[in-house]
Amino acid sequence: MIFISSISGIYGIPGQVNYSSSKAALIGFTRSLAKEVAPYGISVNAVAPGGVDTDMVSSMNEKDKEKLLQGVPLGRMCRVDEVASVVKFLADDNFAPAYLTGTVIPLDGGLGL
Repeated sequence: MIFISSISGIYGIPGQVNYSSSKAALIGFTRSLAKEVAPYGISVNAVAPGGVDTDMVSSMNEKDKEKLLQGVPLGRMCRVDEVASVVKFLADDNFAPAYLTGTVIPLDGGLGL
């Protein structure tokens, strides 16, 4: 199982308590479920992207985009294909280790460093 959370659920975002708390709950859900279904050979992981360059983000004004990128060492938004690549990795039995479960992969451009 693969869930899409957000770095907001890891770090929190001021003014986004509802969003951050729901994404943090999804992280807790991922970790708890991983423990419950591990005996059945089922892995459960989540991907937590930062700002993703989507139509919604592209419609933001430049000031808000700059604010979103503050503290991101790579200095850019995550691309949709980058999120898809991590999900594909986790879904592919030939690449993702079966021993990987209960993990949240932050796709944050280095924000958490």
